[in-house]
Amino acid sequence: MNVRMEFDRRRFLQATGLAALGGTMVACGGGGDEGGGGAPAPSSPAPAGTFTEPTAPLSGALSILMWSHFVPAHDTWFDPWVKEWGSRVGVEVTVDHINYAELPARTQAEIQAGQGHDLILHISPVPQYEPSVLDLTDVVTEANNRHGEMRELCQKSSFNPTTGRYFAYAPAWVPDPGDYRKSLWTPVGLPDGPTTWDDLLRAGTQIKNDQGVQLGVGMSQEIDSNMAGRALLWSFGASIQDASEQVVINSPETVAAVEFMSRLYTDAMTPEVFSWNAASNNQGLAAGQLSYILNSLSAWRTTQETDPETAADIFFTPALRGPADARAASHVMYNWIVPNHAANPEAAKEFLLHYTGNLDVVAWHSKLYDFPAYPDVVPDLGAWLSADPYGAQPANKLALLESAIDWSTNIGYPGTANTAEGEVFATFVIPNMFARAARGEVSPQQAVADAEAQITPIFDNWRTRGLIGTGGS
Repeated sequence: MNVRMEFDRRRFLQATGLAALGGTMVACGGGGDEGGGGAPAPSSPAPAGTFTEPTAPLSGALSILMWSHFVPAHDTWFDPWVKEWGSRVGVEVTVDHINYAELPARTQAEIQAGQGHDLILHISPVPQYEPSVLDLTDVVTEANNRHGEMRELCQKSSFNPTTGRYFAYAPAWVPDPGDYRKSLWTPVGLPDGPTTWDDLLRAGTQIKNDQGVQLGVGMSQEIDSNMAGRALLWSFGASIQDASEQVVINSPETVAAVEFMSRLYTDAMTPEVFSWNAASNNQGLAAGQLSYILNSLSAWRTTQETDPETAADIFFTPALRGPADARAASHVMYNWIVPNHAANPEAAKEFLLHYTGNLDVVAWHSKLYDFPAYPDVVPDLGAWLSADPYGAQPANKLALLESAIDWSTNIGYPGTANTAEGEVFATFVIPNMFARAARGEVSPQQAVADAEAQITPIFDNWRTRGLIGTGGS
C-alpha cells in the first residue's frame, strides 16, 4: 500500500469516530424498523426486471458489503435477487449489511488490511478512497452506452476531474425535501408548508409560540445536519469551494447564512438540535414534537405502518428559497466502490451493470426512496409519484418529487465532490460552524473564520497529493 497516497489514517479515524455518533441508530429515519414491511401493500405488481448476459464468462465468488437500507423492504428483496443473478451467471454471491455509520471504519479497515469485500456501497460521496479503489470509468461508459448519459448530479458525486477517474459508481440517489406537519402549518396560513427560508423563520416562530412545537433543523454531528447546513449556505449564495476547487467559505453570504441560522435557533428551536443523532428529527416529526425537518420520505413510510393518522398529516416541500437560490443536497448518494484488493472485480462490475438495468425494480422495492441516475430505465417513476402505489394519502403526495432533480445538487457544489469536500463532510465542519454561533460561543463572523481555518489546510493537503486541482466539470 502506498502510504503517501492513502487517506490520512489519523484524520480518517477522527472523521469516522464522529460519523459513528448516534451508535446503532438508523440514520435519517425512525429507528431500526424504518419503512417496515407491514405498510400498505402495493396497488400494482412490481416491474418485471431484465437480464443481460455478461460480456465474458464469470466464475468464483462475489462478496458485497452495504448499508442496511432505510426502507427494510428493499433489503428483503435485494439479497435473494442478487443471489439469483449470481446463480444465473455462475458466481456465488454473499451480502453483508451493516449500519451506515459503521461503513467508513469498516471500509478503511479492509483497505488497510488489503482484503475484504469485492464491492462496497456507501450512501454519500467517498472521494477520499480514490487511491484505494478501482477506476470505474469502464462501468460508467458502458452504462451510458446502454441507458444514456448519467445525471450530472450523480456524475459530479463520483468523478474526479483532476485525475479523470471515477472513484465510485453512482447509479442512484435520493432527494432531500422538507417534511412538515400540515395540521401545524395550516393555522399560520401555510397549509402547503414554507416555500422560503423566511417563511420557515416567520411561521416556524409563530408555531413555536402559539402551539409549542419547534422546528427541526439540526446543528449536530450527523448526516442530516450536514445536508441542512449546506442547503442553507447554497440558498444564501455561499459555498465551501467554488467551481475551481478554491476555498471560498469566508464570505459575506456565509456570514449572513450563519446569522440567519442563529436567529432561527433563537426564535424557533431548542437546544436538542445540538445533540441529535441521525434519527432524532424523524422521531420528533412523527411524535408531533417538530413542525418541519429536512429529510427523505423513509420515516414517513414507517409512519404509514405505525400511525396512519400521523402519516396522513406529513407532507413534503421542495428546497426552500433563500436570497440567492433554492437548492438542497441529495439526501443519499449511492457510491459503489470496488477496492483495489477485490478478488473478483469483473463480477462486481457486471453486477453493477445488471443493477443499473433494473433501476425500476430498485425504485419499486425501495418504495420510491431510490431515484435513478439513468431516468430512462424508470419510465414510470413520474406516474408512481403522482399516484403512489404504496398508499399515500392523498395519492399524489409525492408528485412534487418528480422535479426534485431541478433543486437538488451534489456535495461540493458548485464544484465536484472531491477528496477535500469529503473530509470536510466527514468531520462536520459546517454544522459545527453553525452551532458555535447559534449557541453564542463566538460571533457569526468568527465562526466562519474558524471554519475557514479548518477547511483551508484540508484542501491544501489534498491538493498537495494531486487529487484536487482546477476542478470544474
